[in-house]
Amino acid sequence: MTQRQILVTAALPYANGPIHIGHLVEYVQTDIWVRFQKLRGHRCIYICADDTHGTAIMISAKEQGVSEEQYIERMHAEHQRDFAGFDIQFDNYGSTHSQENRQLCEQFWASIRKAGLVKEENIEQLYDPQAETFLADRFVRGTCPKCHATDQPGDNCSVCGHHYSPTELIDPISKISGATPQVRQAPHLFIQLRQLHEFLDEWTQGGDHLQPEVANYLKGHFLHEPLRDWDISRPAPYFGFEIPDSPGNYWYVWFDAPIGYMASTRQWCDAHGEDFADWWQNEQTEVHHFIGKDIQYFHCLFWPAMLKTAGFNLPTKIHIHGFLTVGGAKMSKSTGTFVMAATYLKHLDPAYLRYYYASKLTPRVDDLDLNLDELVTKVNADLVGKVVNLASRTAKFVAGSGLSAAYPDDKGLFQYAAGKGEEIAEAYEQCDYNRAMRLVMELADRANPYVEAAEPWKLAKDPDRAAQLQDVCTVALNLFRQLAIYLAPVLPRLASQTGDLLGQPIRHWNESRSPLVACQVNKFQHMMKRVEPKQVQAMIEQSKETAASGPVGSFPDSGDPLAAEPLAPEITFEDFVKVDLRVARVVAAESVPDARKLLKLTLSLGGDERRTVFAGIKSAYAPEDLVGRLVVCAANLAPRKMKFGVSQGMVIASGSGGKEVFLLSPDEGALPGQRVH
Repeated sequence: MTQRQILVTAALPYANGPIHIGHLVEYVQTDIWVRFQKLRGHRCIYICADDTHGTAIMISAKEQGVSEEQYIERMHAEHQRDFAGFDIQFDNYGSTHSQENRQLCEQFWASIRKAGLVKEENIEQLYDPQAETFLADRFVRGTCPKCHATDQPGDNCSVCGHHYSPTELIDPISKISGATPQVRQAPHLFIQLRQLHEFLDEWTQGGDHLQPEVANYLKGHFLHEPLRDWDISRPAPYFGFEIPDSPGNYWYVWFDAPIGYMASTRQWCDAHGEDFADWWQNEQTEVHHFIGKDIQYFHCLFWPAMLKTAGFNLPTKIHIHGFLTVGGAKMSKSTGTFVMAATYLKHLDPAYLRYYYASKLTPRVDDLDLNLDELVTKVNADLVGKVVNLASRTAKFVAGSGLSAAYPDDKGLFQYAAGKGEEIAEAYEQCDYNRAMRLVMELADRANPYVEAAEPWKLAKDPDRAAQLQDVCTVALNLFRQLAIYLAPVLPRLASQTGDLLGQPIRHWNESRSPLVACQVNKFQHMMKRVEPKQVQAMIEQSKETAASGPVGSFPDSGDPLAAEPLAPEITFEDFVKVDLRVARVVAAESVPDARKLLKLTLSLGGDERRTVFAGIKSAYAPEDLVGRLVVCAANLAPRKMKFGVSQGMVIASGSGGKEVFLLSPDEGALPGQRVH
C-alpha cells in the first residue's frame, strides 16, 4: 500500500463557550478517521484551533471583567481539557489569535488585493445605541424578509434558508441590549466572489470533493445566479486583526478562522522541523476538512476561493455531517439533554459516546439522534457483552501459561475475520462508521458461540485438559484482539488495554491478519463496565441544575449571593482610594482562646512592617494552613480594641459566614507591601 500524506482538520470551536455533546459529533468523527489512517500506516496529522475573534468574544470578556486575551486563554485550556477527556488527539491545537495567523492573513490579503478582487463601499449596518457597537449577524434577531418567520438570526432564515443582510430583517432587535438597532453607514471591504464563479461552479460540481447532496445544495441555492460580494471587514470596536491597509477596519471572523487551519499547521511544522509548503503547497498532500452542515457555505465557496487566489492546496474532500438531536428533539437545557462535555465525563465513560456516535455516523449529511436508552442497551450488549466478554471469560485461565505455541484449529474463524479487514477498512475510509461497526459486531457474533461451546470454565476444572484449555483461550484472545484492532480508531483505550494484556501493542491494521502465539498473557485488568441507567439519569439531572443556575458558558455563576447581599450605595472614586489595600503575607497564625470564630494573624507588609489582625475565619481555616500564604489586607483601618487585643487591619474575604468563608489571595509573584489597585 502506498503511504499517503494527509492533513485533516475539524471546524474550529468558537471560544465563547464550553464543549457540549453536540460539538463532539464532529470531533469524534474526525478523530476516528485520523486514527484509522494512522493505523493503516499513512502520514496523517490532525489540526485544529480555537476560533477566537469577533464581537461575541469582546462582549463575553467584558461581562467577565477580563481582557479578550485572558478570556480566550481560559477557554483554550477548557476546550483542550474536554477534548482530551474524550480521547480526541490533535497533533496541534492552536488559536486564531496567534502571530502565525496574523502573518498568513496578511499573505492571503495581499494575494486577494493583487488579484483585483477587493472593493470598498459604504454600507448600512445595524448599530446598538445602548451597547455602542455595530452588531454582528448573530446579535440580531427579527422577522425573515422572505417567508416572514419570526425570531430569525441576522444572516439567514432557519425556516426557509434565505440569506439576507441584517438590515433587511423586519423589526430587528439587538440580542445584546434588547434595544432597537439603528441603521448607520460605515465603509466595508468586499471580496468580489462573482469573479471566481466559474471556478467555484466547476470545483463544487466536479470531482469527489463534496457529498452529492452538498454539491446539489450549493448549485440550487447559490451557484444558479451570480455570487454576492462577500463582506470581509468590520469596523471598530472589534476583537480581531486590524487590516493593514485599512486602519480602523478588522477582518471579519470568517476570513481569519479558516486560515487558522494553516496557522496551526505552521505551528506544528515549526515544532517538528517540517516544511509548511510540503503540507499546503504540495499536490501529493491530501487536505480533508470535517465540518457541520451549518457552515458549508463558508467552507465550500469562500474558502476554496481564498485558497485558489493565494496559491495553496484546495481541499481534497470536505466531509459534512448533520446536527445532533437527543431523543428525537433539539438538545434542551430545561430537560437536561443539553449536556456539557465536562458534565458527561463526571458520569460516563467517553468510550460509550464514541462507540454510539460511530454506530450512527454515515457518509451522508444526516442528523444524528442520541437515544440515551439505546446507548445503554447498545454499549452493554455490543461492547461489554460481545467484545470484552471474549477476554474477560478466558484471559484468567492462561495468565500464567500464555498462548499456545501454534495457532489451533478454530474452524476458520480467524481467517474469516482477517478476510473482512479490507471491507471494514473501506467503510472507515468512506466515513461509513455505521457499516464498519455492524461488520465488526457480526464478527463478534461469530466468535462468542465458539467460547460458549468450548466452555473454558469447565475445562479449567480438569488438569488433564490443560492443553485444550490453552488452545481455546488462544483462539478466543486472538479473536478478541482482531476485534480490538478493528475498533481501535473508535476505542483507543480498549486497544491500549489489549496491548497491555497480551504484551503486544496494537500498532498497525495489518496485525489483524496474523494470530499471536507463544506470547505471555498478563493478568486481566478490568476493561469496560456496564452502563447503568442511573448514571445516565444523574448526568441529565446535573445538566438541568447547571442550566437552572445560569446561562450555559464557561462561567455559569448564580445570582443568589448578590440577591442575599445587595450592592451597597454608590461611592465616588475618591471614596474608594481612601482604603489602602495591600498584599500581605501571613507569618504567624494561632487560635484565640475563648473565641469561637477568631484567629490571630501576624501579617508582613514587607521589610519590618508587621500588623496583628484578628479575623473571623476559624471555622474555615486551620492556623497552620495559613502560614506563608499571601492575603489582601486593608492596611489603613484605625486600630480596633477588642477583648482579645488590638486588631490593626482586616484581611479581605468573601462568603456568607461559618464554613462559607473564602480568603482572597493574590497570584504568586505579588510581593508583600504592594498596593492593590
